[in-house]
Amino acid sequence: MKILTMKLTGPTRRAFGAAAVAAALIAGLGATGADAQTVEHPEGFNPDEWVIVASVINTTNPYMISNIEGAEAISEALGIPLEIVNSNNSSQTSISSIYAILASGKKPIMFVNTVASSDAPTIVEAVKQAGGYVTIWWNKPDEYKPQDVGDNFVAFQKHTGVDSGRCGAQALAEALGGEGDVILLPGVQDSTTSKTRVAGFRAEIAENYPGINILEERPSNWDPQLGARNARDLIVKYGDQIDGVWSADDGMQIGAMQSFENAGLLDRVKFASDGLYPKTLEDIKSGRGNNAIVGETFHRGYMASAIGLYTAYLAASGQIVPSELEDNKRESFFKLSCVTPENYEQYLQYDEEGAPAEFVERLIANGPWDTEPVPLVGGGVEVLPES
Repeated sequence: MKILTMKLTGPTRRAFGAAAVAAALIAGLGATGADAQTVEHPEGFNPDEWVIVASVINTTNPYMISNIEGAEAISEALGIPLEIVNSNNSSQTSISSIYAILASGKKPIMFVNTVASSDAPTIVEAVKQAGGYVTIWWNKPDEYKPQDVGDNFVAFQKHTGVDSGRCGAQALAEALGGEGDVILLPGVQDSTTSKTRVAGFRAEIAENYPGINILEERPSNWDPQLGARNARDLIVKYGDQIDGVWSADDGMQIGAMQSFENAGLLDRVKFASDGLYPKTLEDIKSGRGNNAIVGETFHRGYMASAIGLYTAYLAASGQIVPSELEDNKRESFFKLSCVTPENYEQYLQYDEEGAPAEFVERLIANGPWDTEPVPLVGGGVEVLPES
């Protein structure tokens, strides 16, 4: 499989048609590093010795594209060149691309949105050997803790998946009046994030909505195109028996909604998901599909990558010593908000032009654990519900 490593500079155009943005990013191959610097580095830190690296699962999912925007904003603020790894949904591609960057000789300040939980130890060890610092977002084995690995694995960070799944289950079940048949589109199977979101959804249904029947799960790899294909297959299988669709993130939901629209069923099916992506906001505002979208959660990819990279930078520059941090700053939960068509307007500000740069400015002023709208709210290993 082709390994695609992209060097980027300047703000990415905030067009959330995934194919268009991915094409724009790929067209930027070969661009140089950061354009500007707004942070004064501490004495003894030489930015010329370092490279910022952000590894994303793919460049078709709007969340991953937003990850890139956050990395660009941090790169510009710190004045350190940026490399983007597009994993193309492949652990092997991700790891090989990261190895290639580490071979350049510069020490990495790295954010990784891992394809699979099992990728984390291999990537962390490589960064450690290169003298770099890394934060992992979303996926790692529960037993693999930064406190046990050392300072180079600065932190594991995420929004809680169980809460996300419960938000979506409540919204979908209430919209269906507590009765109906639903399908689920999880992400990557070996993904802590996907597993916890599915567990939260299933627990909420089992505990509170006995009239909701789950027809089938189809993992869709966080990919809008695969989400569309799987939705199309499930429409063929179940037809108008499907009353609701829950997706582990909006990228897959965007694809699924298109398949239901193509089948002439969008107006009679309700959807809930995670992420409140700009395309989803457009669909909520327009009432697309007889107000098809009934529930979302809010967080942003640019916030995750910016928090992850700034935390790693603070360690690389000696401004924090990871082993001296409290446990919830090594394994961290950041705030997640449940969103409905009734309260979505308060989140529009985070998708305005320049929002990633503005978030990075607040992040640098307030630190990685106290920046709204996603401050630190807890930590540890996420506990799955028993039901």
